[in-house]
Amino acid sequence: MTVIETGLQDLRRQHPEWEPWLAVVQEVLSETVNSEWDSLVPSRSESQQSKVPLLAGITLTLERRSIRRLLEKLVLIAHRGGTPAMASLEPALHRDLDLLNLFKASLCQDRERLKEIAAHLGADYEAFQAIAILLPVPLLHACNRRWASAKSVSWTEGYCPVCGSWPAFAEVRGIERSRYFRCGRCGGEWQARALFCPYCAMTDHNELVSLVPEKSGSNSVIDTCKRCLGYAKTFTTLQGSPPAKILLDDLATAHLDVAALEQGYKRPEGTGYSLDITLTEKA
Repeated sequence: MTVIETGLQDLRRQHPEWEPWLAVVQEVLSETVNSEWDSLVPSRSESQQSKVPLLAGITLTLERRSIRRLLEKLVLIAHRGGTPAMASLEPALHRDLDLLNLFKASLCQDRERLKEIAAHLGADYEAFQAIAILLPVPLLHACNRRWASAKSVSWTEGYCPVCGSWPAFAEVRGIERSRYFRCGRCGGEWQARALFCPYCAMTDHNELVSLVPEKSGSNSVIDTCKRCLGYAKTFTTLQGSPPAKILLDDLATAHLDVAALEQGYKRPEGTGYSLDITLTEKA
């Protein structure tokens, strides 16, 4: 059994009520190893510019059928979940959607554009956004694999060097206690400074505090910033999680997100860097 299968099995056992959503996540994770997406990632020869994610400003040539295939799979699986919100997504299976526009909005986490598309479909916005935001994940994983050697080893920004997303969480690894941010979108990682807020770059230790779970022996804390009220979950671990397991690790620690929200902290929406991507259709 793979670590992904084990992770899904654990979540299903702990949260049987999550089954409809875990079925969607499972489909997305299975797509991250589909070589079809690797063929759509352009090669890069130039070195990474300071502060600029590798995906920023790039032109991607995509196949409409690949986007349609994945969208239909995710909507059908979500629809089988039986909730009224997910049932509202059915029109996405039949309408003539501008798939490149939808994919770009999802890739750039443009929530206003996604809201417009959901309204056009008559779909529940929260349900539509939850599905749509997963559409680019297989392509982003392919980008992370293809561009591994292009990533700057000195990258210390708060957002992902590949796709510009904010971190899903941080890992403090091994006896060296090296700190890394992990991206829940592309599965990437980058070295993180200690006492550093990824959202506003605060480094004053008086403004940075940690919330420690009441459960003794926990390997998790919630690092927070009193200036911007952002937070990042931080896990102590022997080694980093595989890229495809990041989504599951994030889900498995949803109780920490709830605790942070209850204390008035939140993650910022959107990306940490405006990507300005151009999408064209493959002939």
